[in-house]
Formats: sequence, C-alpha cells, structure tokens
Amino acid sequence: MSRSRMNLTTGPVGRTLFMFSLPVLGSNVLQSLNASINSMWVGHYLGEAALTATSNANIVLFFLLGVVFGLSMANTILVGQAVGARNMDQARRVVGTSATFFIIVSVLLALAGVILTPHILDAMGTPADARPYAVAYLRVIFIAVPFMYLYNVMMMTLRGTGDSRTPFWFMLFSVITDIVLNPVLIFGWGPFPKLGIAGSAAATLIAQSTSLIAMMWFLKRRKYFLLLGRHELHYLKPDPVILRSLIFKGLPMGLQMLVISSSAIVMISLVNAHGSTVTAAYGVASQLWNYIQMPALALGAGVSSMVAQNVGAGLWDRVSRITRVGVLFNFLMTGTLVAVLLVLDRLVLGLFLPDDANAISIARHIDWTVAWSFILFGVTIVLFATVRATGAVMPPLVILVISMWLTRLPFASHMERYMGQEAIWWSFPVGSVVSITLALLYYRFGGWRKARMVTPTAQVVAAK
Repeated sequence: MSRSRMNLTTGPVGRTLFMFSLPVLGSNVLQSLNASINSMWVGHYLGEAALTATSNANIVLFFLLGVVFGLSMANTILVGQAVGARNMDQARRVVGTSATFFIIVSVLLALAGVILTPHILDAMGTPADARPYAVAYLRVIFIAVPFMYLYNVMMMTLRGTGDSRTPFWFMLFSVITDIVLNPVLIFGWGPFPKLGIAGSAAATLIAQSTSLIAMMWFLKRRKYFLLLGRHELHYLKPDPVILRSLIFKGLPMGLQMLVISSSAIVMISLVNAHGSTVTAAYGVASQLWNYIQMPALALGAGVSSMVAQNVGAGLWDRVSRITRVGVLFNFLMTGTLVAVLLVLDRLVLGLFLPDDANAISIARHIDWTVAWSFILFGVTIVLFATVRATGAVMPPLVILVISMWLTRLPFASHMERYMGQEAIWWSFPVGSVVSITLALLYYRFGGWRKARMVTPTAQVVAAK
C-alpha cells in the first residue's frame, strides 16, 4: 500500500476518519477559497452587476457538478467496496467504465450548455445589468465542464481506494494556478489579452485542465494500481453490470445534488426579484455558507469511503461506530466554524463588498438567520453518507425533495407575501429541521443495512 493510501477497515475509527477527512476538508477549503478570491476580484473591480453575474453563473455550475456528483459517488462506493473485498479486477472495471461514461456525458453537456447559456440565464431571471457578464462567464465554464468532470472522477476514485492526500495536493496546485491567472486574464497584464469577467472563467479552465494532466502524469509515474495501462484498455469498454449500477445507484445520488442546486436556482430567482444589491448580499453570504458546510461535507466523504470499504470487507460492526463519530465531529467542527464566522462576519463580508455598501448589512442579517441551521444539515449529510454507501440511495433523495421542494421553497414563496425577504432567509432553518428529523427516522428504522450497490447475482456475472 502506498504512503498516501489508508486502510479504512482497521485501526481506531475516530483517528482514521479524522485523518482521512482532513485532506478532503482542505480540498473543500481550497475550492471555496478559490471561488471567494475570484469573487473579490470581480466584486471590487468589475462592480456589483458582475458579482451578481457570477452568483447566477455559479448556481448553474453547482447544478452541473450535481449531475456528476451522484455518478462519481457511485464510482467511489463501488471502488471502495471492491478494494475492501480485495477484488482489484472489479475495481479496474469500475474505473474503466466510469471514465468512458463520464467523458461522453461531459462533452454532450458542454456542447448543449454553450448553445443554451442565454436561455438558461433568462429562465433564472438574471438581472438585465448582469446578463452580459453572466453570458460571457458561463460559456467559458461550460467549455471547462469535461475537464472538471474527469478531474472530479479521478479524485473520487482515489478517495474510494483510501487516498485523500493526492487529490488535496493537486487541488492545491489547481487553486494556486487559478488565483494567479485570475487578475492576469481579467485585466490583461503583460502579453495576455484583457478578457474581463470571461478571464476569471478562463483561469478556472486552464487551472483545472493543467491540474488534471499533471495528476495523470503523477499517477503514471507512481504506477498507481488503478491507472489503466495500454495493455488494460479493454477495461474502458463499459461493463453492463457496472454501468447499470453507476446509473441506477448514481442517478438518485446525483438527483440529490440536483434537488439542492435546482432549489438554489429557484431561490436565487426569488432573491433576484429584490434587485442587484440584495442578490449581491445573498451571493456573498452564500460564499460563507460554503465554508460552514465544509466540515460536514468532508466528514460525509470520509464516512462514505470508510463505510464502503467496511461493507465490502463485511465489517458491519464498524459501520455504526463510523456514523456516530461522524455526527460528533460534525457538531464540534461545524458548530465552531459557525460561531467564528458569525463573530467575524463584518470583517469577512468587507473583503467582498465595499465598507459603505448597503449589501453588507443585508448580508449580515442573512448570515445570522441562516448559518446555525447548517449544523443540523451537517448531521443529515453524515447520515446520508452512511446509508448511501450500502446502496440505499432512494430514501435520501425522497427526504431532500420533501425538505427542499415541498418545505423550503413553498415556505419562501408563500410566506414572502407576509414576511417579505425574511421568508426567504427563514426557509433555510425550516428545511433543515425537516431534513434532520426524517434522516434520523430512516437511519433508526429504515432497511438501509440490507441494501446493495450490486446484487450478488450481478457480482458473479461481473467477475466472469
């Protein structure tokens, strides 16, 4: 086993989960730090309309990444279960099938997105002053989608094998590249052209593609055991059994992210109706929420990988311990982060918006209303991570639909006539209370322990 890989089926649960999740948390911090710095350049030098444009475009980007999340999570779980069972041939089949499938899907999405960008932004109700910026920014992001997708799949595969450190180092490389290139391409420093807001998206495109190529080269030099050589290219032919599992297990997990991202699109449409100042405040507050959710998301990734390997190894006694430790860590880490960010909110918000901007006071109010609810949602994330890792993918989807589409959005929409903007902000805590309640009930009484990613019969067929 390489120094970067951890055996997730042995050792103290708390220490193993923490050490595995820490690089994932670092990667999440880097991603959001990258987005925040990009927003600072745009907000301070291109104006509130441009910042509103990136807020709208980033919602679409989250939607696009939601498409790939579930499928790549299914890939992680399948790889983790195969590695836990010491079935390396099955793991290679998963990697080959996933790579081919994701390349095809990402190229089709990129082509459709470039063509449909204006229509997407119109459907979101993007403010007129922000629309030209958003079109220029989002089209470049669509071009970057194939690189983002394959990069994401490679990182999720590594995590499935127990390696969360290698993805962190290449994420660091990508973020540094993006941060350096942002002002260069926005303002046209030196020999580079002045691209304006499109330069910010172009920096992301260059950083993601360069980091992907560098990671592939690194894995080849290290002779990574799941990197397919020229004599193993037959694994790239999609395996019907694995492809079926990727789609039918991954699609509900992807739909979970799409439920979140699509509800965010509807939510920002409600926010857009209050003008660019409120939208800019909401966009900046959302940046802080990204940080608040990071510990829970990292713990969720760690719990999924650990549970998957332990399920593959048949070590069910460790699964409940992993979940309990994950929930405890969430309360400690997310709770601490919420407290720190709320105490320092004026200072942090001032990094994105001018000190005299009306948007700062709006953003502060939004944060104090919403931020604490992410502690509850963090528990939901950990519980979902456990049950999904066994193959129980539909109940979390149903719970999210109920908490977001049947609770949060109707509350925001219908109560807005009585509460004004307050209804939008309070819809977040209301939705979080519903989601944690349903998640706890399913974890306690549901049949997730009997779920499987691949049926026993299908496993036999795949092995042949």
